[in-house]
Amino acid sequence: MGEDSKERIIGTWYAIGSFLLWGFLPIYWKALKGVPASEILPHRIIWSFVFLALFNGLKKRWPLIRETYSIRTNRASSLVSALIIGANWFIFIWAVNANHLVEISMGYYINPLLTVLLGMIVLRERLTFWQVAAFVLAFIGVSYMTLQYGRVPWIALSLAGTFGLYGLLRKISRVGAVTGLTAETAFLSPLAVIVLVYLQVGGSSVVGKASVSVHLLLIGAGIVTALPLVWFARGARRIPLSSVGFIQYLAPTCHLLLGVLLYEEPFTRVHAVSFALVWVALAIFSISQIRVMRRTVTAPYS
Repeated sequence: MGEDSKERIIGTWYAIGSFLLWGFLPIYWKALKGVPASEILPHRIIWSFVFLALFNGLKKRWPLIRETYSIRTNRASSLVSALIIGANWFIFIWAVNANHLVEISMGYYINPLLTVLLGMIVLRERLTFWQVAAFVLAFIGVSYMTLQYGRVPWIALSLAGTFGLYGLLRKISRVGAVTGLTAETAFLSPLAVIVLVYLQVGGSSVVGKASVSVHLLLIGAGIVTALPLVWFARGARRIPLSSVGFIQYLAPTCHLLLGVLLYEEPFTRVHAVSFALVWVALAIFSISQIRVMRRTVTAPYS
């Protein structure tokens, strides 16, 4: 087996591991259901920064991080992306513990399509006919659910929107995944500490009142946040972007299966029709992406 083949296999397993961990993350937040999302979030931010600080120290990455953030534009973009990913984390944790996993899964299914739309609007990227068709189908699916239930699926749209904007900012800044998250958690940690102090002074904090297992889960929130990102970064360097594109659907699939099979959330005929439209849209989108990438690879030799 050649060195390239070994690297691809290693990269594939890193990518699969990262998306599976993201996919099963709701089980972790469910274990903290007795803790409000407003308290889980600051713990997640602080302990993520602690974990990443240790990781970067072991890997001797701090000089690289200092060099990266000596540039003012990198600091500004990471500050904005920190606020956006903080909002995404809060909505996700709240939605999990409010029994909205099915809607969460829809949000992450439509996220790639929304990302392409943002690229068209902000970066003036051109869409192919099939990409436009995929977006229209997904729009019809979301609209169908909205009309049938009489409410906009705001959880799905807000998760897709915040994560799409986060990805766009990352693409513009070109800061690495681990480096970026380290800076983002560093920016958010002072605010997180203030929130925890406020909760403690007000007597509503679970710190000191909850069981040892709850305290350990709050500390572990940093590991389950940062570890899949580290795995993803290692995987993405080793395998083609098209492979990452397919593997990413593991996470929302896990969310959907957990919601319906484990937590017994309703999956009605309306859900079935809406999801079917979104899945067809994703199939069209994925095929169009593969064709575009093949043309990109073969163009210099044609």
